[in-house]
Amino acid sequence: MSLRLPGLADMHVHLRDGEMMKHVVPTVNQGGVSVAYVMPNLVPPITTVDACLKYKEEIERLDPKTKYLMSLYLSQEITPEVIYDASKRGVRGVKSYPKGATTNSDNGVESYEPFYATFAAMEETGMILNIHGEVPASTSDDVFHAEPKFLPTLLDLHKRFPNLKIVLEHCSTEAAIEAVLQCGPTVAGTITAHHMYITHKDWEKDPHCFCKPVAKTEKDRLALVKAATSRNPKFFFGSDSAPHPQSSKEKTPPAAGVFTQAFEASYLADIFDKEGCLNALQDFACKFGRDFYNVPIEESAPLLVLEKNPFTIPHLVDDCLVPFRPRETSNWQCRWENSTL
Repeated sequence: MSLRLPGLADMHVHLRDGEMMKHVVPTVNQGGVSVAYVMPNLVPPITTVDACLKYKEEIERLDPKTKYLMSLYLSQEITPEVIYDASKRGVRGVKSYPKGATTNSDNGVESYEPFYATFAAMEETGMILNIHGEVPASTSDDVFHAEPKFLPTLLDLHKRFPNLKIVLEHCSTEAAIEAVLQCGPTVAGTITAHHMYITHKDWEKDPHCFCKPVAKTEKDRLALVKAATSRNPKFFFGSDSAPHPQSSKEKTPPAAGVFTQAFEASYLADIFDKEGCLNALQDFACKFGRDFYNVPIEESAPLLVLEKNPFTIPHLVDDCLVPFRPRETSNWQCRWENSTL
């Protein structure tokens, strides 16, 4: 059995910089992705258009096959003037991090009110606001409820800026799915592969399953799977693949992030196959994200071929990164083919 699809559109990737980037970037194409939206939470964070485009050039030198879309890090430097310049120069969005809640978020947001003028400029230019939807660490240390506590802020922002395109990133709760559904068509949500597999029971015993937002209950997991397989264009794929050195993942507390990049297509095909929804995979993983970001499918681009052919996910990728579900069996392998749908 096989499937032929356009390359995946992964609308939330962490590629890091320096030596780590050299290990991570080649795995984007390897995992079946042809469009990737890159997060800006480096150290220091990407807060200027020049730095953003320089980072894009560095990524493309390592992987010229993939179309990379870029973002800025929401901070006091991101003024309306920066938004107008960024829009003209092809930057697609601005990522908001709650201060102290996740990796490299020390410069993150504690209140959205100071950015209303920036959001108005984004609304005007069509740039996208990508939100890590949790309350700042200073207001709550309850990782199970940090996302639900944020959702009234999402609804308020949508009410204030109804034409601003907003993505609630890496939805992890049934409440997040319901909030996105409550909003109009300018609000969407990304769902990761790993949040469709795991619950809190997994990361409580395995540091390589620990991420932010944390995986929650079985009820939440099932709500994410239902949304992803629903063929509703408000939900699309964003892996939030977040690599860390093995030593950082295995310390106490572990670094937050699950590395899925190298086997994205396989993880997704396994879960959609298990649900009997392989016919919904192309919409969720290839089409809806592109549509929201106005990225057309390139008819001449290579096709992603998924073949039902079991293999064992390796313990390490490039001898240094522990992937999600190491040493477990995936039933689907992917390859690229120079043909058309």
